[in-house]
Order: sequence, then structure tokens, then C-alpha cells
Amino acid sequence: MSPDRRPRLVVYTHLYPNAAQPNHGLFVRERMRRVASELDLVVVAPVPWFPFQGLLRRFRPHFRPTPPYHEDQDGIQVYHPRYFCIPGLLKWTDALFEALGTLPLMRRLLRAPGFDIIDAHFVYPDGTAARLLARWLKRPYTITLRGSLTRFQDSYLHRRQIARAMSEAARVFSVADSLRQDAIDWGQDPAHVQVVGNGVDLERFYPEDRVESRRRLGLPEEAHVLVSVGGLTGRKGFHRVIELMPQLMQTHPDLHFVIAGGASPEGNNEAALRAQIQGLGLEDRVHLLGPVAPDELRYVYSSGDVFVLATAFEGWANVFLEASACGIPIVTTRVGGNAEVVNSDRVGLVVPFGDAPALRDALHGALDRAWNRDAIIAHARANAWSVRIPQLVEAFEAIHVRNLVHGPVEAGRSREVR
Repeated sequence: MSPDRRPRLVVYTHLYPNAAQPNHGLFVRERMRRVASELDLVVVAPVPWFPFQGLLRRFRPHFRPTPPYHEDQDGIQVYHPRYFCIPGLLKWTDALFEALGTLPLMRRLLRAPGFDIIDAHFVYPDGTAARLLARWLKRPYTITLRGSLTRFQDSYLHRRQIARAMSEAARVFSVADSLRQDAIDWGQDPAHVQVVGNGVDLERFYPEDRVESRRRLGLPEEAHVLVSVGGLTGRKGFHRVIELMPQLMQTHPDLHFVIAGGASPEGNNEAALRAQIQGLGLEDRVHLLGPVAPDELRYVYSSGDVFVLATAFEGWANVFLEASACGIPIVTTRVGGNAEVVNSDRVGLVVPFGDAPALRDALHGALDRAWNRDAIIAHARANAWSVRIPQLVEAFEAIHVRNLVHGPVEAGRSREVR
């Protein structure tokens, strides 16, 4: 291999959009399809499989939908090999089975067209599986931290695998500094973990006419409107906003709350949300739109006065930058990387998680305030993908050259040039 040739990547992630789940892991695709404009890559997105999951679908119709084995997504080749995964049990084995299940495909890809780096997203199971594949196939690997490490803190079997995977990676990327600090707390050298935040697609997200956007959604033209976007899971905190609606409506009697999103890999609490809405008599005020296509989301954002996400955890939530690009302010919770994205009161307000009165007061204030929309949009432009991608490409090229000089990377950190 010539050092003049740019590296080829295998993007390795269990979260990636597919024909059966078009909104599954959009944030990974948005990042890596831009890298694909600079470097050759192929995507391996393993899907969990269990012999009796067909029976489970009789009771849970949307359980583990099966995508096609291979897709061509705008010129990017995407593969969905299956791996053995018992629902809800022995989760500490997921990385091993994921690696074993994808090994035959990875060997074929290594022969043709060949690849130089395995780029894993999420530390578990993907990053831990990538460590095994890298050792078997003698290629370096990277890990992008996208979710909380603390949820594995009390599991020795998970923690040991994750710590080794991070330590032996050629580079650990983090979408937020809060995640980088978590990795350092787990014993990683600060120089080993590089923050490369997510960006926003300014060609897809921009302000649309508010009146027209509301007409598209069937909303009153003159109402006050809160909007939110995300999978319907408890972590996203939609229920926390819904429970405040009666109080908010005392001051803003024309208030509506719009939620765009559907089931996600974390679950689906739509039934619980609908029961809560009905119990509070808010059927005509809280609107569950279901999944919305990415090219239509800007109309959801543009219909709103304020974007709200009362989430329990986020790494770096793309929805904040998407909302900013559409010119609306944000109210969210001080968890994960939220305060890194909403980093100025010109962009939005950040409140303590679990503090319902603080969330209520912030929403009241945000609805009443005259925001500088130009400043909000400028914040999004400062975080465009064009700022992020060169950092990633430079890092991949440095790993590739280092591997050519030193041979297959057995322990990425030990060969890292500090």
C-alpha cells in the first residue's frame, strides 16, 4: 500500500438508516456521508437476530424489523449482516457475537475492495466488536463516543471490555467534551480522545415561512407553538413537557406542543404519551406527528416559537443545531453535551434536569422573549459540517500513514505519536 493513497474505511455501526428503518441513526449517516465525499468507505451496520424473534413480532409487531442485506444509498454501499443477540439477556456477550456475525463479510471486504481502518460508532457493542475484528484482520480501528459511558459503570463485564476497546483504538473521537471527560474518568489519556462535534446540514435546514409551515401541520396560524423532535422514549422527556402544559396554558392559552418522532431502538412509549395526553384533556393541544422525513423536518422546526427537549441524556444532539438553523430558540436540560451546543443565552436556555419549575419558567420566558433570529441562525452556521469533516479526514489520514510505517496496529495508543 502506498502512503500516497488515501485510506479506505469501513464504517461499523449498529445504528444506520435502512429501508425498514429510514430514520434509524440518521446522525451517523449525516456525518459519514460527508466523509465519503473525501475518502472511500463502505458501511457495515449489523442487525441483531434471534431464532424466535418472528414469534415475538406477533406481540410486538415492530420488534427488530429486518432490513435488506445490502443497499446502495446514494452510491454508498451499506451491508446489514445478522448477529446472534438474545433480547434482554446476556448483553455482555453482544460485542463478541456481533464481531463473529460480521467477520465473514469483513473478510470479504478486506479482499475486495480492501480497507485500511475500521471506524466504529458507539463504544458498545460496536467499538468493542471492532477491537476484536481489528485484531483478527490486522487493521487499526477508531471509536466514536456517542452515548453515555456511565450506564455501563456498574457492570464489570461491560466495563472491562469497553476500557480495553478505548485503550487499544488508534483514536477515540467524541461528539462532545462531556463524553471526552467521561472517557478520561475511565482512565483514558486526554491526548487519546479527540472532540469532533456533529454539524448541521444548512442545505436541508433553514427557515421556512411560519404561517405556511403551520398550515402544513394543521396548526392555528396565531398560536404559540412548542416543537420537539426525537424517538418516542422516556429519555427524551416529552412527558415532562406535556405535564407542564396545563400550567403553561394559564399564561399562554393558545399553546400547542408538536412532537415529531416514532419508535426507536430504545423503545416506544407512544401509548403512555397518548394516555397522558388524554388524561390531561390535551388531545387538541399535543400533536404526535410520528416519524417525519428529514427533508420535511424544517417545516416542523419553522412552525415553532420554541424548541424544547427535556432529555435525561444526550451526547451531542443534532436536533439543537437543526432548530437553530431554522431560527428558533431552544430550551433544554443541563445533561451530557447539551450546554456545549446551547452555549449562549442568545441561542436558548438550559435548566437543571428534573427541575420542573425551572423548565416551566424557562418555557414561559422563551415564549415571551423577542429572540434575535439572525444570531440563532449564525450559531448554526458556525457549526456547519464543513467545519467538522476536515478534522475527521485529517485524523484518518494520520492513522493510515502511521499504520503503513509501523505495520498493523495491535495497540493503537502505544503507537500514537503524541
